[in-house]
Parts: sequence; structure tokens; C-alpha cells
Amino acid sequence: MQKPTLRDVAQAAGVHTATASRALNPKTRSMVNANTARRVSRAAKSLGYTPNPIARSLKTARSLTIGVVLPDLTNPLFPPIVRGIEDTLTPAGYSGLIVNTDNDPQREKAQIDSLLSRQVDGLIIATARLDHPLLTELHAQGVKIVLVNRRTEHLDVSAVTPDDAAGIRTAVGHLARLGHRRILHVAGPATTSTGITRVRAFRDTVRELELDEDPALVAPCAFWSEEDGARAVRAAWSSGTEFTAVVAGNDLLALGTYDALRGRGLSCPDDVSVIGFNGMPFLDKLGPPLTTIAIPHHRIGAEAARMLLEAIDDPHRPSRSVLLPTSLVVRDSTRAPAGG
Repeated sequence: MQKPTLRDVAQAAGVHTATASRALNPKTRSMVNANTARRVSRAAKSLGYTPNPIARSLKTARSLTIGVVLPDLTNPLFPPIVRGIEDTLTPAGYSGLIVNTDNDPQREKAQIDSLLSRQVDGLIIATARLDHPLLTELHAQGVKIVLVNRRTEHLDVSAVTPDDAAGIRTAVGHLARLGHRRILHVAGPATTSTGITRVRAFRDTVRELELDEDPALVAPCAFWSEEDGARAVRAAWSSGTEFTAVVAGNDLLALGTYDALRGRGLSCPDDVSVIGFNGMPFLDKLGPPLTTIAIPHHRIGAEAARMLLEAIDDPHRPSRSVLLPTSLVVRDSTRAPAGG
């Protein structure tokens, strides 16, 4: 049985083929009378017609695909961000191709080369480092890029991030109000904008609130991982650093802090309060449920996709950076220090 064509749909709906095409394309549907669009949609459904994205891409010189480049697919931060991306791309007739880099620059280049060979119309990238030659190269080639949850220095590229500095100020302020003065920051990688922004905000807030400014109260991590979080906390103890609370650079580092506390026979929050950052799913199921700074995951992804589609439609559109608000979610992992 021959598949129905766009012309068949147009005839069934009693409209011109071009009108049927506009009615079935989410990007041009607004150009068609609402009643006509509904009639065309009903005709397409009754005939079992589905648009041919390859044919449409040949007409528009676009592949209608977007590359989504993630540093670690196992990080629970990213699925809700990807959902926001997809929920914005799909109504516009686009689809996303997701690749994982494992935080490996060589793998990242190979994956991006693969995406570009598939003629993606742009890239949403969550792997940006402060010094990122590949991004510079892609930008020079005119590849449409939006960074998500990351920024990069000295490059005019659009980015969507949570307000990291405000989130850290809120976290430190929460602990200070509980009475904590010696707060350890388990800091994210200094090679990323997120790590740098959050550690700077931590130091600034400690100074503003007149808390202990001991340089040893910043425990650096090479990766945003549970294992590195545990290692950093153990290293702080090994150096003799004392603290009653931890502000972790992200929730995975906070989970590593939990591991280190258990390994030392300590209790959270009786011995050490812990607060994370990002608001990953299932934090309320931990023992104890983790206090965290929540970020608008879905909105971050949706905004990044929207900005990239705008850049594809208008190549001369200037880049812009968007900061989205964070919020404090208080659970059972934070309380006043013992004896305090």
C-alpha cells in the first residue's frame, strides 16, 4: 500500500498543498487559519500521513537535528536538562542527538566531529572548560553553539547557567544562621567556570559574614564525582582541618562527603552538616535527606534550546548569557553545630 503524500492530505482537507505543508509544520502553523490547520491535521491523522523530515530538510537546507554534548551521562543533573531541551526542540520540528564525552577532550572532539558529519544545525554543549580550544575552533567555523550549565572565558558564545554565586551565598548564609563558623567548601574542578564561580562566591561570602577564612577550608576536587568528594574531605581531615559543616560544589560531591563521614564513624548532621548544589532527583530519599541548592533543570535546557533555535533562524543574532535563579531546599542534613 502506497504511503499517503502531502498532496493527498491537501486534497482531503480541501486546501492547497503549500497550505497543508505550513499547517503541518510547527514553525509555520501560525501562518494558517486555526480552523484550516485543524482540518489539515485531522485529514493527516485519518490518512496516516507523517511528514518526511528528510524532504523538509532538503527544502530548508537544514537537517532539523541538534547535537547535545554531555560530559557524563551518569550524572543525574543532566536528564532533566535534556528533557527541557527535547520539550523545546520537538514542537519546532527538531530532534536531538545526544553524545557523552566522559570528560575526555579527545573523545569530545571525536563525538563533535561525528555530530558535524551528520550535518547538525547547531550544538548544545555542557562540557565547556575555561580554556577550551575546541570551542574556539568551532566558533571560528561558524558553528551555532549554546553552552548549558557552563561558561567559557574570552569567547563570545551564548550560555544558560544557574546563578551559581547567588546559590553559594544562600548555602553559606543558611549554615551561618545555624551558627556554623568553620565551613568546608568541597570545591568543583578549577578547570570549569562552575567550579571557579562557586569557590569565589564561597570565599566572598565567608569574608562578608566574618566567618573563619582559613585557606584550608577549601578542599579542591579534580572531578564532579562522589569519589572525588570523599577523597577531598578525607584529605582535609588528614591535614588537620577542623570544620562543622560542608558546602559541596554539587550534589555528587555532597554524596562523597556522606561517604567520608560514614568511613570516619561520624554522623550527619549531628557531627557535620552538609549542603549540596543542583537539586538532583531522589535527594529526599537519602539518609539523611540532603539540604541542597536547587536549580531549574528543565528551564535551563528549554532556554538553551530556544536560544539555539533563535540563532539558527537569525545567524546575525548577538550572543547572550542567561542566569536563572536558584532556591534553597532545606532538609535534614543541616542543623546547628553540636554544643553551639
